[in-house]
Amino acid sequence: MSSSAYSIGIISLGCAKNLVDTEHMCGRLREEGYRFTSDIADADILLVNTCAFIEDARRESIDTILEAAAIKKTGACRFLVVTGCLTQRYAADLPAALPEVDAFLGLDQIDDIADVLNTWRDNMTASKNRYVIRSPSKRLFEPPPQREVLTGGPFAYIKIAEGCNHRCAFCAIPAIRGRARSRSISNIRAEVEQLLSDGIREINLISQDTTAYGRDRDDDANLAGLLRELGRIGGDFWIRLLYGFPSLISDTLLETMAGTEQVCNYLDVPIQHSHPEMLRRMGRAGTIIPVNRLAQRTRKFMPDITLRTTCLVGHPGETDAAFEHLRRFMDSVTFDHVGVFVYSPEDGTRSARATPTVPAAVAHARRDQLMREQQQRVIQQNEKLTGQSDRIMVHSLVSKTKSDCYVGRSRRQAPQVDGVTYIEPTTETLVPGEIVDVRYQSAQGYDLLAELS
Repeated sequence: MSSSAYSIGIISLGCAKNLVDTEHMCGRLREEGYRFTSDIADADILLVNTCAFIEDARRESIDTILEAAAIKKTGACRFLVVTGCLTQRYAADLPAALPEVDAFLGLDQIDDIADVLNTWRDNMTASKNRYVIRSPSKRLFEPPPQREVLTGGPFAYIKIAEGCNHRCAFCAIPAIRGRARSRSISNIRAEVEQLLSDGIREINLISQDTTAYGRDRDDDANLAGLLRELGRIGGDFWIRLLYGFPSLISDTLLETMAGTEQVCNYLDVPIQHSHPEMLRRMGRAGTIIPVNRLAQRTRKFMPDITLRTTCLVGHPGETDAAFEHLRRFMDSVTFDHVGVFVYSPEDGTRSARATPTVPAAVAHARRDQLMREQQQRVIQQNEKLTGQSDRIMVHSLVSKTKSDCYVGRSRRQAPQVDGVTYIEPTTETLVPGEIVDVRYQSAQGYDLLAELS
């Protein structure tokens, strides 16, 4: 039977970087003629792309695999493939632990997904653990000609580099995804141009550390140069930077961001902590000064910049005083968006051997406190926007309360992690990706309500 006779159900877990890998595999499979279905129970083939960043992510990955295996027993599924960080990290253990899975692929084997399915299609036999999973990952993929976008909106993620050279004491990512390796500026520009021609209007540049882009190359490529090149494309679209590193934010980068029309005045820079001793324990001592100066420096170049960050609480050695230092710092800087994670000990990391440990209940209480305080700051900031004008990118038409309205995002709202802006019901037909002028009417928690102006 031909590939078109088989439908594939996709389950992609984890971060946007993992989603790009899923999109890459979907592109390869579409080239081979396979079909996709949103009904997992009706799929002939199930593909689970896993995450293994922290314990909660590993647990979710395992639970999802087991759910897929149950569907394989009772539903239409006849072949189950598992890929991603979990398989990369635990390649030696998973085949025996999860015999229900027909094939495991590591991060360097995502290009082989079509070969695996074609072998099964032609022989109707399992090819369990058919490929040797090399650790750490070393390859760097370019998107297939049929670039898939699975975000569900007029925005896409572009992975500009893979891997990471930082050695944060708590993080297992370098051991999983390998050393940093950057794509060429010309290839990235070509991908952006293709996405724009397909109707995408927001480009989110991502990697483990976007600010390290190009440092591994010998052609002088760097993030500022990439932004300038993408700006030369011209047109009304947005570029957003996600996942930066405090010590790598140069004046040149900030100047370029401020001077490139398409680049959103938005910067996502995980600081993890503010207390110097905690940053040393985390293997991030080089960020002590950059963290303290982050808000002042970025707002000097872009007074209206939106700052997002991520904090890690409960790391070994975090005392009440260290947490209080972080709490006061967050209050003084007033980040626009904040994510807080509870420390998870990761096998093979220095932090996993560190003492004294912080009780889980204490760590969770600290996270909850930071998030409550951040929620109040966001509400206050959003209330100040009432009456102001802005430009919103339309995402979709949604049903909210008793009326249909459009939902979109401003340049200060990144997709899938920040709030959204609801546009009051209108007789005007708006198109996803369209950028419209609005006036804010009110704040609704993390979200905003606006009307066309």
